[in-house]
Amino acid sequence: MKRVVILGSTGSIGTQTLDVIAQFPDRFKVVGLAARQNESLLLEQAARFDVRHLALFQGATAPHIRTGMEGLIELATLSEADIVVVSVAGVIGLQPTLAAIEAGKDIALASKEVLVAAGEIVMPAVARNGVSLNPIDSEHSAVFQCVQGSKPEQIDEVILTASGGPFRGWSRPQLESISVQQALNHPTWSMGGKITIDSATLMNKALEMIEARWLFGVKPEQIKAVVHPQSIIHSMVKLTDGSVLAQMGWPNMRLPILYALAYPERLPNDLKPWSPLDSPRLDFEPIDTDVFPGPKMAIEAMQMGGTAPCAFNAANEEAANAFLRGEIPFLAIDETVGTVLALHKTKPVTLEDLLSVDNEAREQTRQLLAQRS
Repeated sequence: MKRVVILGSTGSIGTQTLDVIAQFPDRFKVVGLAARQNESLLLEQAARFDVRHLALFQGATAPHIRTGMEGLIELATLSEADIVVVSVAGVIGLQPTLAAIEAGKDIALASKEVLVAAGEIVMPAVARNGVSLNPIDSEHSAVFQCVQGSKPEQIDEVILTASGGPFRGWSRPQLESISVQQALNHPTWSMGGKITIDSATLMNKALEMIEARWLFGVKPEQIKAVVHPQSIIHSMVKLTDGSVLAQMGWPNMRLPILYALAYPERLPNDLKPWSPLDSPRLDFEPIDTDVFPGPKMAIEAMQMGGTAPCAFNAANEEAANAFLRGEIPFLAIDETVGTVLALHKTKPVTLEDLLSVDNEAREQTRQLLAQRS
């Protein structure tokens, strides 16, 4: 029996994690739930799973609900918890993740921003405390599964796949008048709003490239990304002998969630397995970084090092959410992120500096967007 805390329980990954856990009542027990502000759903989940430890980042009214960053950290470090699922949107998951690691908790990580912004301090903390950090992202779960049995030095390339989003094949001028609803219409995945926008701009692939650098200990030049519109191959690994291993399956987050929770076991489940005859055609094409420059900027941020990926992530988060609110045009997202990255003066990585850079980059992004409008 693994005792689980879920940070971000009311979001897309959080609700799917609870669905997975409900299928294995003899293997998992939910002991803590936290959300950003959806108190009503949080309380429904608590009643359904008999959970008494609750936290809400903002807007709590019930007196027994912990609040703010302190509340998230309290839940992440519960003495009765074995594993903490981190699926909150954005960099607010960083401090609870670090606190959970220092408290000896295993991590199942869906919030890519944690490693994008702070992989340089998170992964050493994982090693120092002897805990595991298992990725939930379908791409990183695929790589994680492919490298089982291989030594880190045997990894030659990590090849992440991208669906291409709803605007695959479009030109930059065609993207000028994209609406929010168009950008939210993803061809293969059902996700939360911000990550769906990231998929439309291919910024999600950029963030995943940075995350892979820390998860698998590879250099920026070893990380590749290709468009694979069927979303059947979730990612690949090329080993030093030339072998290429791939993990394949239907686009469904429940399988990587289950693998992260149950690792190193593989639990039988009722998810439909993929068959080659179901989709005999698998296509691949390069990412057009002239139209979608995010992945190219990710390489630049990694090469700059230090706090540059943190600034890159913060700028994208602010710009993507501004687009979601209808405040800026679609192309303003990557144009503004590129400007913030170009202006950034990188610093060595400490938690204090990361939090400072995160705030500064957000404010700079807001100012640039205000000037633009």
